[in-house]
Parts: sequence; C-alpha cells; structure tokens
Amino acid sequence: MVRGVFRLPELRWRNAEPLEPDPGHAGEGTESLAYSRISIVIFGLSEDGRSYAYLSATTAVAAHPNAGIGFHAFLLANGGGDCGMMAFAKAVARTILGLLLTVVIWAAIVHVFDTQHYILPGPDRVFTAFVKHAGFLLHHAGITAYETVLGFVLGAAAGALLSVLLWLFPIAARFAMPPILVTQALPVFAIAPILVLWLGFGLASKIVVIILVIFFTVTSTFFDGLQRLDPGLYDLARLYRLSRLKELWFFRLPSGLPAFASGLRVAAVFAPMGAIIGEWAGAKGGLAFIMLQSSNRMQADMMFAALILLAAMVLIMRFAVNHLTRLLVPWQPLT
Repeated sequence: MVRGVFRLPELRWRNAEPLEPDPGHAGEGTESLAYSRISIVIFGLSEDGRSYAYLSATTAVAAHPNAGIGFHAFLLANGGGDCGMMAFAKAVARTILGLLLTVVIWAAIVHVFDTQHYILPGPDRVFTAFVKHAGFLLHHAGITAYETVLGFVLGAAAGALLSVLLWLFPIAARFAMPPILVTQALPVFAIAPILVLWLGFGLASKIVVIILVIFFTVTSTFFDGLQRLDPGLYDLARLYRLSRLKELWFFRLPSGLPAFASGLRVAAVFAPMGAIIGEWAGAKGGLAFIMLQSSNRMQADMMFAALILLAAMVLIMRFAVNHLTRLLVPWQPLT
C-alpha cells in the first residue's frame, strides 16, 4: 500500500514544448508525453519489489494526473491511525508484562538463594529505597535525562548534516570516513576521562561523549540510505538533468529517510549509555553519580533503584523516538 507522497516541481520535457492536455487522451500513454509533467512521487512497494515511486512517476508522465493521484495517495498516506494506536497499546502491554515477569524472577532468585541485601537486594528493598529517596533519585535522573536528550538531538543533527555533506562531496567523503572510523575504534571509556580533563565536570563533557556514542550510527545509516536509490528514480533524475543538490532534495532525502529513522532508533538506546559513561568518568550529579556513591557505601538497593530509572529512561527514549520516526517516514509501515 502507498504510504507517502512527495511532490516535485513542474519539471517539463526539454525537447518538447508543453501543450494543453486533451481530456479525451488523458490516459493513452505516449500521446500524452508531449505535454505531461512529473509532479508527484509516491513512495511504497509494489508486488514485484520495485518502489511505487518509480511506477507512479511513470504513470504521471503518461496520464498527466491533476489532483486525482495526489488526493488518492494523500488518503492512503494518512490512513491507519487506529491501527497505529492499537500497535502502540500492544507494545506498552508487552513491555509491562515483560517487566512484571522480570520482577517475579528477580524475587524468586532472592528467595531461593537467600542472597545478602548488599549483594542482590530484593524488589521490596529496592522499592522501599526508591520511596524513601524519591526526590533525590528523580533529581539526578532529571540531570541524566537532560544530558541524554540534548546529546541525542545534537548528535543526530551532526550525523545527518555530515551524511548529506559526504554525499554532496564524494571526494571529501574519502578523506573524512577514516577519521570517523578511528573515533569508533577507540573505546569511549578511554576517551571520557580525557574529555572530562579538557571540558570539566559540567554538561559539555557529557554531551560530547553522547555525540561520540551515537554519531557514527546516525552517520553511517543515513549515508548508506542516501547512496541507495531506486534505479527508476535515478534514471528519472538523469532524464531531467537535475543538479546534484536537486537530486538530493527531491529523491535522495526521501529515499534515505527510512535508513535515517533506523539510525535514530538505534541511537535512542545508546544515548543514555553515553550519558552514564560521561558521568562515570566524572560528574557532580546524575544517575552514574548515585551509582558510584552507593557502590562505595555498599548500598545495593540505591544502585538498583538508579539502574531501574536508567532502564525506564531507555524505554521512554525508545518509544518516543520510535513514534517520531513513524511520523518522519509514514510510508514505511511496521510488519
């Protein structure tokens, strides 16, 4: 089913003057080629695996559609709202069920093996510690959440911008990719103390660590998506002799958005981990700060409470980014 509509400007044939369309010949194929223009590209998949973007563009040339195809595709692109809400409700229900099952297994392990509370506290002790120190825990969780969201936004924006620049300037990509790969070869745990030394214990060092953690994921996935274009759309761009910038805007970006969305989903999971690494190397607050202090005092219940808040943060980030990416690429349904 068609899931998205992307409109092109009025690109006309270079070797023929545009003529007024004849309603009596609007769908007879080659006779309409003299005056037709391509104004709509519809993204989706056909039964034989080729994209609807190419098939619909060909139809637009042959049949000269006005509002018909655009309106039809618009209805299809905005359908399925109830199904989306149902899928979200099912995902939340599965998550809650999985968490309850984890708590039950956790309590059973503590009861069967009779573990010491400073090694593996039970769910009841962790819940008591959370209630007793709720304000303290939530305050530091807010610090980590702020670092995570800010680092995620900046890292995703930097990765997307670099991907576009690398595609626009292929020669520069040959020189830029090796340093980018080197940043991923070095362990973040080894870089984080250096960043704290350079940037201090404040927010800047944590943001840079998060960017280093997610930057390569976003850049590599989006750059790969920009490089992969349906052959029909590529021929269409060559047919109209589009500049590299127009090809990027009209074809490459819409085709690469699904890959960009996939990179964002992966980055949403790793962004909180980057914040924790940055705080672990040196911080005045945050969930990792609580973990370090609790570890030194053998307060395992506080450590587990902080870990549970971190897990909740990861789930919230994942759900939020997953929902936003569905809005970004509505023509890419989940199956």
